[in-house]
Amino acid sequence: MEKITILVTDDQAMVREAWSFILRSNPKFEVIAECSSGEEAIKKSIELRPNIVIMDINLPGMKGIEATEQISKYSPGSKIIGVSMHSEPAYVRKIMNAGALGYVTKNSHPEVIFEAIFEVAAGRKYICDEIKNILSELFLNDAESNKDKPLSVRETEIVECIKKGDSSKEIATKLNLPAKTVEAHRYNILKKPDLKNSASLVDFMNRTQV
Repeated sequence: MEKITILVTDDQAMVREAWSFILRSNPKFEVIAECSSGEEAIKKSIELRPNIVIMDINLPGMKGIEATEQISKYSPGSKIIGVSMHSEPAYVRKIMNAGALGYVTKNSHPEVIFEAIFEVAAGRKYICDEIKNILSELFLNDAESNKDKPLSVRETEIVECIKKGDSSKEIATKLNLPAKTVEAHRYNILKKPDLKNSASLVDFMNRTQV
């Protein structure tokens, strides 16, 4: 079985050496180059075509996100894993949008890094649990904050149709809306009172006399 070839990019020499040491401890990996800048990472990726690029987001000069975009364009076979001290979802979104398939924080255990490499090398997306937990909490907080928001006029119209037993297709016809728009409204309505289905929604609306 061929080893997974890896290019490590970080502006700090000690960090690069630490990454390389950890990765070389796994016999399935081969670190083929270390880079200290985004520009160098692009050049080495085009030249060496690594399976995986470990990309620090906060590089001096050309940022890791910009380098990720270029590597994705000029060495599309190289899968990129973004790494950073930052656990804010905004960083994850930016580098994933730039073409990365994975994201791990520098706090992650080596086994997490190994798992990320195997998943991304197979073409699957990977986000470490630290980030997943933050995203889950943000989602739950958002859902909680939406519970008490009043329904819009359009949402109230849709609720009235649901109470009459109309399907999404019938509601779309009545209100002259695309069926997908009706489905989106239904989803948003159900999030607000923290309900799970149309039956519980009708019960809720009857109780609140909307």
